[in-house]
Amino acid sequence: MGLWKWTWASILLRLILIYFPHNLLNLSSRPELSTPLTSLRRLAEGYWLKQSSMSPYAGSMYHGSPILLSLLGPLTVIRIEGLPPQILCSLVFVIADFATAMLIRAIGRNLKVACSRKFNSLNLGKVVDNPDFLPAGDIAALVYLWNPFTIFTCVGSSTSPIENFLILLTLYGACKRLPPLAAFGWVISSHVALYPAILIIPVIFLLGYGPDSPPRKLFLEKNLTKTGDDILLKQSAKPTYFSWKSVVLFVLWASIFASCVLFLCGLYVKEYGGIHEMIQRTYGFMLTVEDLSPNIGVLWYFFAEVFDFFRYFFLIVFHVNILFMLLPLAIRLNHRPCFLAFVYIAISSILKSYPSVGDSALYLGLLSLFVNELADMQFSFFLFSGYVGVSLLSPVMHNLWIWRGTGNANFYFATAMAYACFQIVLVVESVNAILNHDRKIRKLCTTTT
Repeated sequence: MGLWKWTWASILLRLILIYFPHNLLNLSSRPELSTPLTSLRRLAEGYWLKQSSMSPYAGSMYHGSPILLSLLGPLTVIRIEGLPPQILCSLVFVIADFATAMLIRAIGRNLKVACSRKFNSLNLGKVVDNPDFLPAGDIAALVYLWNPFTIFTCVGSSTSPIENFLILLTLYGACKRLPPLAAFGWVISSHVALYPAILIIPVIFLLGYGPDSPPRKLFLEKNLTKTGDDILLKQSAKPTYFSWKSVVLFVLWASIFASCVLFLCGLYVKEYGGIHEMIQRTYGFMLTVEDLSPNIGVLWYFFAEVFDFFRYFFLIVFHVNILFMLLPLAIRLNHRPCFLAFVYIAISSILKSYPSVGDSALYLGLLSLFVNELADMQFSFFLFSGYVGVSLLSPVMHNLWIWRGTGNANFYFATAMAYACFQIVLVVESVNAILNHDRKIRKLCTTTT
């Protein structure tokens, strides 16, 4: 009951903030919340251009998905007397937040069931039955709903809640081993935001091996236990085998959904340059960092200062840097695909072209799924204080620079650099903590053998 009370309270808080006069909060213009890719204002402008028989990508306002434009665009022009403008879009974002939290909770329950089964097969059921073992799914759902980043992103007229929902839909479908659902979520989220495409690796691990578990090497070692010169085979600890059937079905469904998305987008932009124009205005815009307006990332300042001669070189460096980390992390964390998804999302949030706090809200919610494994994580208070400090300083520095004129771009960029550093420390320490937890499990296995 406590979970649902806090859940409905978080929804009520969002509704109150949505009804609150936007000219007082002015959240939709905050660079921490809305980016050139997630701004609802830009989406409304693109829909107005489309209704005026012009290309939605004319000028430099809209750079999002045609599918998102066709779904949310009509809602932006509906006005209800006595209610704030674009109230229907805000309600969609509230529903998306609630659905995302429920998906996180469901994933947490799947992880707990899988973890309990694996620990029992290793004769370590007492670890899960320990009263100190927290309900991670419920905690993670509440962390996502009550995270100030999530609340302000929902209220700040940003489409990030939709993107977060699609990513969680992908992970949920993979956890439940539902290839059509996982493929649908992955294709749509990759189409809308591009960067979720890297989640194909943890999705394949989830479909093939199932949810997170102790290292698979432990099950092989547990199967063969030496007693003198004899080798006894224990049937209780069966190694997990890779399920190629689910992966093949996922690839087939992903191909079907990708073809449908391309076909629908082609129809939508047929009169305005076709698919080539859409790709150039969306994915090309993301990868070339054309808009250098301030945000909480580090690329805008860097490419505002770098010489044009070196621009493409550093574009390749920043984007390939994400790809370089995928394989080593996949090899080391292949037994924990959900945690691997968290790491991938956090890394892309640091290095993506146009980040927002909505990205942080997503990976912090996923991180809370591992509250038991990360109990001994170091620098927790330091990281918490850092996130709070950056959240408070960023609006102040932006105001000093843009509105008061008593500062400059370095003031705001300093908070962006600090924010990136705290995210890096969070990723490093969380990975270190999860690996230490696996080492503890290995020690417990050796003592019980």
